[in-house]
Amino acid sequence: MKKISILDRLVLLAAAHLAGYQIIKGLEGYGFWPSLYFTIAFGAIILFCFLLILFGFDILGHRMVVVAATLIPLSLSIGIISIYLPRFHAAYAAFAVTGFILIVVTRMFDTGRAATIALASVHGIAGLVIFAVPLILSISGTTPPLFALIGFGSAVNGLAGLLLAFLRMDRPLLSQERIYFLMPLLLLVTTALFVIGMAAD
Repeated sequence: MKKISILDRLVLLAAAHLAGYQIIKGLEGYGFWPSLYFTIAFGAIILFCFLLILFGFDILGHRMVVVAATLIPLSLSIGIISIYLPRFHAAYAAFAVTGFILIVVTRMFDTGRAATIALASVHGIAGLVIFAVPLILSISGTTPPLFALIGFGSAVNGLAGLLLAFLRMDRPLLSQERIYFLMPLLLLVTTALFVIGMAAD
């Protein structure tokens, strides 16, 4: 098991600082619901970073960390839908809440296939929303081009999730040490892309 280093902690602290900045300064001008969703998303990033800083990479195997991390794509995707596709806001919010409850229940009582399917399905849909909608909006000219960075941030976040999934394989594509080495950097890059993309809008 790779022990978390001072450099890892500094990178995670930088990611938490960026997320905190977005909550304090980057949500001005949004309505109540988008601000709430984005606050939950970036608050979850801060929580995830500080859990890693305090407890190291061992915490990644804890089921409740997976639940907390789920709030990032779910909340961010609801925020994007509520602003740019408001007619789907209520339906998508209902899906997100139902999906989150399903993940919590399956993680609490079943760590096998049901939990994996629930997590992959909900994460996949939320990740697709965060990836596709900003790209489409930026290409169509509805938003500035840099807004597309949110989509790229979603791709990086998906890569981090994929690497963590590899840890549960009998023969992972990358070693555990390399995956843990990449995780703080991927989290920082993800947060930075989200913050820059939202600032561009």
